[in-house]
Amino acid sequence: MNVRTGQFGPPPVLSARARIVPVAATMAGSMVSGLPVILDQPLLPPAGLMMLLAWRLLRPGLWPVWAALPLGLFDDLASGQPVGSAMLSWTLIFLAIEASERTLVWRDYVQDWLIAALCLIGGIVFGYVAALAAGGAAPFAVIVPQMLMAVLLFPMTARLCARLDQWRLR
Repeated sequence: MNVRTGQFGPPPVLSARARIVPVAATMAGSMVSGLPVILDQPLLPPAGLMMLLAWRLLRPGLWPVWAALPLGLFDDLASGQPVGSAMLSWTLIFLAIEASERTLVWRDYVQDWLIAALCLIGGIVFGYVAALAAGGAAPFAVIVPQMLMAVLLFPMTARLCARLDQWRLR
């Protein structure tokens, strides 16, 4: 049975735009951390992870679980985090979402936001621990505003992905 259409038979043939837009949007989100913004503490949310989560929650059958691995590698290279930290955390997040989808019969907007909030906080904490292991030194309280910004800005990211999804499927 086809996950996207709910019908039996081969999956529909997608155009190049339909295949490229989610990946390009996630990669563009990963490059947001490279913007020349000067802050004394990490305040920018992980936009790449936010885009990844928004696409994953909007279109559950869009990507296989392993798709988080190369996108996490790109995020590691674009953000300057230790290589492998986003690869591992994003893959674990995808696996957790996959497990939650097997238990939840249906989801609404509030549940998606709660799932995204937990995943974003977990991803930020994982990145913090990876940075500490690589030699960084900062108190935990420094990343709390980043976590709040990520959770509060997720609905805007989800709306952006929904608009991009409408455009890509035209």
